[in-house]
Amino acid sequence: MKALLFAMLVGLGLSFTGFSPAREAAEMDSVLAALKSGNATMLSRYFDNRIDITLPERSDNYSRSQAEMILKNFFNNTGGVTNFELRHKGENSGANYLIGMLLTNNGRYRTTLFMKQKGEKQLLQEVRFQQE
Repeated sequence: MKALLFAMLVGLGLSFTGFSPAREAAEMDSVLAALKSGNATMLSRYFDNRIDITLPERSDNYSRSQAEMILKNFFNNTGGVTNFELRHKGENSGANYLIGMLLTNNGRYRTTLFMKQKGEKQLLQEVRFQQE
């Protein structure tokens, strides 16, 4: 009985802290949908204030608005995104990551994304594209 009461109190406490595995999964699903469609604007909703972006030709740390423009150009220069195939997702030291293959009309890119919980939202900290 005490164990049940303890579990209920922990569950109630987590609900008030803003932690929600369902919300976290929904955010990851939205990021995946943005990648599948090559929609940099939709993806930018999940950028932190500053984000590291690594492309085949350059790598730097950008503001949210700069990063959105960089990714729009990248998606356009690849001839358009045709799909994103998720290969692996996981969690390491409180950060979530996604690894997959971005398919474009001009090639394939191994893609890695790192997200971290900030407040009530998962935010992208880093995005890497490596041409295959």
